[in-house]
Amino acid sequence: MKFIKFTFKIFVFLFISFIVCMGLLYTYAYLSPGIDIKTSNSFYIYDNKEELVYLGSGNSEWVDIEDVSQYFIDAIVSTEDKYFYKHYGFDYLRIAKSLYTNFKNGYISQGGSTISQQYVKNMYLVFEQTWKRKIQEAFLTIKLETHYSKDEILEGYINTINFGQGCYGISEASKYYFNKNAKDLTLEEAIMLAGLPKAPNSYNPVTSYEKALNRAKIVAKSMLNNNKIDQKTYNNLFKDNLTIYAKSDLNNLQTLMYYQDAVMDELESINTIPSNLIESGGLKIYTNLDMEAQTNLETSIIDNMKDDEVQVSSLIIDPSNGKIIALAGGKDYKKSQYNRVTKSKRQVGSTIKPFLYYTALENNMTSASTFTSEKTDFVFSNNQTYSPTNYADKYANSDITMAAALAYSDNIYAVKTHLFLGEEKLVDTMKTVGLETSLEAIPSLALGSKEINMLDYAVAYNTLASGGYKSDVYLIDRVEDLEGNVLYQHKNKRELVLNTNYLYILNEMMSNAYNSDFISYNSPTALSISDKLTKKYAIKSGSTDNDYWLVGYNPDILMMVWTGEDNNREVESNYSKITKNIWADTVEKCLKDKENNWYKKPQNVDAVVLDPVSGKYSDNKDGTLFYFLKGTEPTN
Repeated sequence: MKFIKFTFKIFVFLFISFIVCMGLLYTYAYLSPGIDIKTSNSFYIYDNKEELVYLGSGNSEWVDIEDVSQYFIDAIVSTEDKYFYKHYGFDYLRIAKSLYTNFKNGYISQGGSTISQQYVKNMYLVFEQTWKRKIQEAFLTIKLETHYSKDEILEGYINTINFGQGCYGISEASKYYFNKNAKDLTLEEAIMLAGLPKAPNSYNPVTSYEKALNRAKIVAKSMLNNNKIDQKTYNNLFKDNLTIYAKSDLNNLQTLMYYQDAVMDELESINTIPSNLIESGGLKIYTNLDMEAQTNLETSIIDNMKDDEVQVSSLIIDPSNGKIIALAGGKDYKKSQYNRVTKSKRQVGSTIKPFLYYTALENNMTSASTFTSEKTDFVFSNNQTYSPTNYADKYANSDITMAAALAYSDNIYAVKTHLFLGEEKLVDTMKTVGLETSLEAIPSLALGSKEINMLDYAVAYNTLASGGYKSDVYLIDRVEDLEGNVLYQHKNKRELVLNTNYLYILNEMMSNAYNSDFISYNSPTALSISDKLTKKYAIKSGSTDNDYWLVGYNPDILMMVWTGEDNNREVESNYSKITKNIWADTVEKCLKDKENNWYKKPQNVDAVVLDPVSGKYSDNKDGTLFYFLKGTEPTN
């Protein structure tokens, strides 16, 4: 009995203490400065001409609650927080129930966030999930409740919800999905939109109408249970499919959101921007996006790719400064939000060979060094064998030069070079040029058997394209708050890590990828696009059973293209040509107004006319230019 009384007294004491503490906390919050709910977490993304290309939450599309369909108001409150108008920021019973359910299930299956709490999260870009951050969010929720009415809070919330497809706020969402103002939404349209905030990508009617419909029916059931619609209305909902408009007034490029998503990923990695943006109140993000280049890239993808399961990823970089000026993480953001540039890892195939041959040049081989191209079984000390083959089983069955091996992408030559140098040499070179992916020193590395992320790979290739300078590749130039104060300014650090003599020789060899002089027992790998090219480029293709790559550059542009299926199924061989055409069409459009630009030949490099395949001396009629470090030219 004494224990029960003691427990009761403790409970009463804790309860009274809690009430007193909360009262003091609400009083302190009331006396503290309020939050500007119409500017917090507004973020604006600009291109390289400082023209607005994207509006985040808190944008100029803010709509008064009186101008929003009552259907939507009823739907969102019924679904997200049915006691919104009764609590003071926190639904303690709902929180307790969620804690009990999660404890019982052994995993987090329910949440207890109110609309006020969700609005606080919407208002501030959250880069961390810590207890300190959660306490800050709780206090901001109290400030919100003490300074604003329920209708004002609800108005702010519905103007900052993420509805997917780049739409923030009910006004943008209504126009994008249904081509209507928010006040003109029908009951069914309002219900479907109210279902999106839980998981905008999963329940998106553009990409997954059935999932969106199932979610909408859950919302409708909540409205029925909360007496916002009657049983007859509920029974007659969604008899016919809704018409989805799915167009944006701001910019309707179907690949642009991939660039914007990559910008937000990069933003989160900038540790100099404070995670708590209360004082700054919002962000202006100035990027390196070139809308003309982005349009050229998208047009080339649409013109060359079929409507099938094969996907694409590509990025375009200015090698002189590492700026990413265009990016496509897939064919169509509406159909797939997975960004293959930033998230995916794929085998890079023969595109790794330029790094191998640069390594060879640094280790006393030359562009005319020969190995025999023939079917070869490589046998190692542990009796293991490795038996690579050339594409289409084509072999010279004689000695070929490094220049020819690169032009044909000869696998036997590459593996022989790799083993001759020592497998660690290529690993070391990849680290030198800035690749962060960890590579294993194995024979197949010479053929690109390792899966590498395109963004990481771009750093390595940009080192080649920039003339040997390792630097960042980046999307964000600077970030400002809404008052124009600079929160971040990118500072490019460039370090010369490659020998410019050997790099020039490599670039010249790579320009033979579409050189008809090399037509012999085989043809250069990019010969099919030679008639499209009006400029000089260093080019390397790569392929596996599941992947097709083309990477090419000159001093003005670096572009990478990959095509393949997300599930790693084998891809039809015609995508080899499609990949090359996407690359050629895009770079030529991007450089159409520029003069032909190539790397300056170092004084220590000489040119000699040799037979392309054998490397023997030839007259000008039958030979092609080979480049050598002075003193390493072959003897006649």
